[in-house]
Amino acid sequence: MRIFALAGLVLGLSAMAAAQTTAPWDYAGKRGPLEWGKLDPAYKVCSQGHEQSPIDIRGAHLNKALQPIEFHYISAPVTLENNGHTVLVHVHPGSYIVADGVRYELQQFHFHHPAEEAVKGKLSDMVVHLVHKSADGKMAVVAVRLTEDRGSPNAVLATLWEHLPTTTGATDKTTDMVNPGGLLPPDRGYWTYMGSLTTPPCTEGVRWFVFEQEMTISRDQLRAFAALFKVNSRPLQDAHGRRIEANE
Repeated sequence: MRIFALAGLVLGLSAMAAAQTTAPWDYAGKRGPLEWGKLDPAYKVCSQGHEQSPIDIRGAHLNKALQPIEFHYISAPVTLENNGHTVLVHVHPGSYIVADGVRYELQQFHFHHPAEEAVKGKLSDMVVHLVHKSADGKMAVVAVRLTEDRGSPNAVLATLWEHLPTTTGATDKTTDMVNPGGLLPPDRGYWTYMGSLTTPPCTEGVRWFVFEQEMTISRDQLRAFAALFKVNSRPLQDAHGRRIEANE
């Protein structure tokens, strides 16, 4: 019995080691964004890459050939997770977009405070990133910038914020149906460029679609998120001459 117990302990430790194959990181201090590339060999592109996100969006080139993004989002309960870096919203399978003829399935969406993407040097109060993946593994992120408004709260955020997990590792599932489409602006004009994930390992080859029109977030909603994450956004990265295109 003792042998089996020891074997179980070894297997358990091996599983823990496998689950902790990358280094912890943060948004400030010794494990902050300026140090990400040094924390783990798997993160080296964070400091060495030339297509890193976020960037300051300016000097966009009009491309009339760019088609509107097709959104096919469904309503379903979602699960919110506090992963220590943001509130991650896990969605029910079935929502997807079609961009440039490619179908991307919605994987999850999450929030950054303040916004990560800048427009001519200006940052919005928050941003929601809707993360998608195609059948062949390519990633596309739709970014919707949010600005504080003293008026009515955003309806989708109102539903989600009732279930905000306040401690790292905590989760909560909504009983109400949530449609991510309620986070999208009425005007679907966008900027697009090639970039990366904005958190380690900062994987490149990600297609970004940043909506030109902002949505609003109420002061109370903004304060509720800021109470959990004072700052959880990566600083702007060098564009390295990347071309930014606009569809209108």
